[in-house]
Amino acid sequence: MFYLAEKNDHGLPYNPIKALAAPRPIGWISTVSPEGVGNLAPFSFFNALCYNPPFIMISAGSREDGARKDTVRNAEETGELVFNMATWDTRNQMSDTSWIEDSAVDELAAVGLTPAPSKLVRPVRVAESPVHMECLYHQTVILPGYEPQSVHHMIIAKVVGVHIADEMIADGKVDLLKIRPIARLGYMDYTVLEDTFMMKKHTVEERYTPKPGTQAAE
Repeated sequence: MFYLAEKNDHGLPYNPIKALAAPRPIGWISTVSPEGVGNLAPFSFFNALCYNPPFIMISAGSREDGARKDTVRNAEETGELVFNMATWDTRNQMSDTSWIEDSAVDELAAVGLTPAPSKLVRPVRVAESPVHMECLYHQTVILPGYEPQSVHHMIIAKVVGVHIADEMIADGKVDLLKIRPIARLGYMDYTVLEDTFMMKKHTVEERYTPKPGTQAAE
């Protein structure tokens, strides 16, 4: 099938576009407002951008009236945020934090999670999460939408501190199979990491040098 993204004329009961970029890691982001109110919200448009130095991004839609969501406002106005890794064990609390829109409510407390102090920034960490990245706000890129709530604010942040639970490290590597991070698919579907495989990254010479007894193509 083929359809025009602008017309959304695919004829399916649900827009398939989110299912075509999957799985997507979940950015479970804690911030604090200028007034000191904590906020915790998950974002399925999230990823790492680079590593030296490390930057991450989240892309947040707007409220129905076009106003910025709390995470965006807090990050821009305070300059700080924390990524908390969402796992199989925290899946229900992660989902619950997505439905609270009252700016006066601290989602972390409302869903029964435990706050843990950060070392370099004001927003607290989710103690139940085994991995955290403390970040400083870098910039916002505004992505236009066809309606007010579909205008997205892409927040880019620099990672300045990383927490990894000691028990989640084995043989010098992060044990992702033990952590079991969850990821967003399309529709209302999620997945959990339960298997991995290795692939050697070949050099150009290894990939294209003819084997003895063979001749390279002209």
